[in-house]
Amino acid sequence: MKTFTDKVAAITGAGSGMGRSLALELARRGAHLALSDIDEASAAATAAACRALGVRVTSQRLDVAEREAVFDWARETVSAHGKVNLVFNNAGVSLSVPAATARHDDLVWLMNINFWGVVHGTQAFLPYLAASGEGHIVNTSSLFGIIAMPTQSAYNASKFAVRGFTEALRMELDLAGSPVSCTCVHPGGVATNIVAASRIDDSITALTGVDPQTHRRRANKLIDVTSADAAARQILTGVARNARRVLVGPDARRVDKLARLLGASYQTLVVWFYRRAAMSAKRSRSSAAATDASTPSTN
Repeated sequence: MKTFTDKVAAITGAGSGMGRSLALELARRGAHLALSDIDEASAAATAAACRALGVRVTSQRLDVAEREAVFDWARETVSAHGKVNLVFNNAGVSLSVPAATARHDDLVWLMNINFWGVVHGTQAFLPYLAASGEGHIVNTSSLFGIIAMPTQSAYNASKFAVRGFTEALRMELDLAGSPVSCTCVHPGGVATNIVAASRIDDSITALTGVDPQTHRRRANKLIDVTSADAAARQILTGVARNARRVLVGPDARRVDKLARLLGASYQTLVVWFYRRAAMSAKRSRSSAAATDASTPSTN
């Protein structure tokens, strides 16, 4: 898809982060938009900003875990816009918890959004994308769809699943000679609110030596590598050249190279890093406790 002018793009998770940036960048390039988010007000705010750029925009509340609702949205998008050329299955959530203590309800919540939301969006829009004569599916995986990390087993599972689903779909579309193609996106640290909204289980402390608050603070630093606007531009560049995979940000590109170089041995490196970090955290706590014990009481 060499140009986005007068194309119609549907975007999930459009109320903030990469979804919002994708919507605004597509609007600047002349695309019309169907936006959705589980937060209806945030989707409406993005829609208003895009309309100011002179394109047609519809928006609504959508929980991508609800299959029938996603299919209804696809039909409503075509009814409102006459066609649809692109779907960005972008909505996602995060969960930090050791595999052994992960609660079933949390796993279902995460997989329903991160994986099944992608499947629902793909299947709902695919017939309409094909009917447009030029369609593209963009599914958001992650840097953690390339490597796994401790406390991220659920998130890793969902993002590896998105990667496998999308790569198989791309080959099936190629084999069928379809007018639709697809791209799998692997963002590294992109400055969004995913960490702020993530679920972090207290049980990570026993494994990593770090409490949930510290874990969240460190995670926020790690995602502040690439702006959401820069990520959107990189994704659209990949779509324009029909890339099979888009690595977003320098950290994603570095980790991809490391995984290719080390193979499964990267896991040993990660374990070493986590053990070193846990020891450092333990020393810091011991030092703080010693300082408190030696400080004279003023009571």
